[in-house]
Order: sequence, then structure tokens, then C-alpha cells
Amino acid sequence: MNTPNPLRHRWIILGLIFCAMVLSYVDRQIVSVLKPVLKAEFALDDRGYAALLNAFVFCYAACYAAAGWLVDRFGAGRMMLASLAGWSCACIGAAFAKTFGQMVFFRGWLGVAEPLAFPAQLRTVTIWFPASLRATANSICAAGSTLGAIIAVPLVATLALHNWRMAFVVPGVLGLLVAAAWRLFYRDPPPEVRAAAEGGAAPARGFSWPQLWRTRSLWGILLSRFISDPVWYFCLLWLPGYLQEQSGLSLEQIRWVGWIPFLAADLGGVGSSMLSDRLVKRGVAPLRARKLTLAGAAALAPLCVLVPHLPHVAATLLIFCVVGAVCLTWLFNLGVVVAEAFPAANVGSVWGIAGACGAAGAIVFNTFVGEAMMSFGVARVFIAMAVLHPLAALVLWKMVRREAGRDSGARGNTV
Repeated sequence: MNTPNPLRHRWIILGLIFCAMVLSYVDRQIVSVLKPVLKAEFALDDRGYAALLNAFVFCYAACYAAAGWLVDRFGAGRMMLASLAGWSCACIGAAFAKTFGQMVFFRGWLGVAEPLAFPAQLRTVTIWFPASLRATANSICAAGSTLGAIIAVPLVATLALHNWRMAFVVPGVLGLLVAAAWRLFYRDPPPEVRAAAEGGAAPARGFSWPQLWRTRSLWGILLSRFISDPVWYFCLLWLPGYLQEQSGLSLEQIRWVGWIPFLAADLGGVGSSMLSDRLVKRGVAPLRARKLTLAGAAALAPLCVLVPHLPHVAATLLIFCVVGAVCLTWLFNLGVVVAEAFPAANVGSVWGIAGACGAAGAIVFNTFVGEAMMSFGVARVFIAMAVLHPLAALVLWKMVRREAGRDSGARGNTV
């Protein structure tokens, strides 16, 4: 249905996506803030905690590729609504877990529901916003994720000081309210807005599923996320616990300072996205502008190797401010790389498959971190993290290019 003010309406939709992204990251980060509490509640060591994390991440990875296909098949509006309602119910359910097995079940349910939201978000931005605004719009949506990480630390810590189960209930209820607002306001763009987002041209027909897997750029995106995503998962799922167990901060202290790296990450991600859009406005080809931004950020990633050698908590926080900014520069701009490299009809599928690969990389890395914490300390963890983004940048630069749709000679752009 057309809206009388479609250009204004797109910003309302963007605001709702922002709220959804905030809550998605609050919900997924609850266990990291509550790590010492949950370890005591369910008698876990670091291997058991890693298993709890992987319950979420494994289901997240397994469902992400199908989520992208579902978004391309049934539309962003329906799938975002299903995702919001599903993960909010999972979050509330975790509050009533009495055993470790029940907690694993609800974290797995969260992992099943959340993947739908991210390809839905990217597809919405792709069809509502032109290339000159796309990275900024995408970064605003994605910035909600990190704002969620910022909010999660003081919110969860405050609720947990009274009753840790309320840390699951409150975000879940808020998610259901946002789902109701999405149901009320979301609609697909009218033809003239979508045509403007496509640059005034008729939308290119997308690749079929088998053709998509034969494009070199798809494999470049998948490898880039498999390699780079584990660093951000470490920030989300291990850093708050690391600050408590290795840097000696209490839950009360975490409430006041644990959010700082996530704020820096958000500012860095949004700022770098605005920079890449500025490069586009100055005449740099959109895909090249995103690649330059990502390569520059990757050059800062090796700073994390210093963390074990700078034991003061302020130094650790400072380094993770930089690392977080690198991670979100990658996540915010890599989504736009997908929008620049593939026809809009394939954006949800590509981002869904890529998200699955990123989560798969996180499963491998989570297992490694759990073993490292128990067996030989954290230094090797940070050495591994230091090389991941530079390696991902090399893969991205060499493998990803503009892939034409079936109307435009796609055969020449496949391997």
C-alpha cells in the first residue's frame, strides 16, 4: 500500500529497525554480562559456558542461510515480525529455566529466531534507500545493535543485582512491543521510491540459487565473514566476563564501565560508514569505497595482541574500543558491499548465507577460547584475533566484485 509521504515513512521504518536491533543485541548479550552468575547457578566451568554460547551460535549459524532465502521469498516485513516475536518469547522463556538443559533450549530458540532480522534489515535498506544514503542508513540500523550492547551491560547488571531472571523478562517484553509497532507501520516502498533506490533503472533479475553459488563474490563474502566475525563475537560473548574474571571488576563496576568499548564500536562503525558514503559522493565507485574503508579498519585490528601485556583495566578498555570500532566498521560496511555487489533480489540470501558462515566461524573460535582459558591462558587468543581482520581484508579485496544479474551477462562474472 502506498503511503502519502513515502520518503518520510522510510525513516519511521528505519527507526523501528533500529529499536529491533537494539533489543536483539541486548537479548544475545545477557548471558555474557551474567557469566559469573550463570556459572554459579548451573555449576559451569569455562567449557560449560562455551557450550551455552554455542547453543545460541550453532542454531544461529544453522538457520541464517535459510533466513536469507525466506526474506527474499516472503518479504522483509513478514520475516522481521516473525523474528522479533520469536526471539522475544525465547528471551522471556530463559527467565524460567530451572536447569542447564532448559537454558540451552531457550538460547537455541533465540538463535533460531534472530537470523531472520538481519537479512530483512538489509533488504529493507536496499529497497528503500539509494546508494548515496545506503551505507549511512545501514549503519544507523546496525548501530542499534551496538547500542543494544551498550545498554545491555548497565541494564542487565542493574536488574541482576535484584533478580537475574528479570534481566531476561524485561527485554523480552520490550521486544513484543516493538513487534506490535512493526506490524502497524511496515509496508513495502511504492514503485517510484524503489526505482530511485535502484538508481532509476529497472531492477536487475537476480541469480537463481545454483547461479548464486557459482559467483566468486559470494565465496569472498562468506570467507570474509567466517574469518572476521569471531572477533566481534568475542567482544559480545566473552569480554564482559573477561573484565570480571581477568581484570577484577565486580558486577557493580561492570555496570559503570563495561559499556565503553561498545559505545566506541558504535561511533566507529557509524563514522566509517559515513566516510564510505562521502567517498561515493566524491566519485569513488561504491564498491571500491566500501573496500577502502574496510581495509583501513583492518590495519588497526592487530592492536589487540597487546591486551595480555597491559594488565591495567583502562588499557584493556582502550584497546577494545579500537577493536570494537574495527569490528563494526566491518559489519556495517560489509552488508553494504553485498548490496553493491549483488542484485537486490539476492541481497537477503547472500547476507543470510554470510551470517551463517560468520556464526560458524564463531563456533570454532568459541571452542578454542574455552579451551584456551582452561589450558594455556588468553595470550594465544589475542594473537589469533590480531590476524583475522587483515586476512579477511585480503580475501575481500581479491575476490569480491560487482556481479551482474541474469539480465546483464552474469555468465562472465562467475567462476
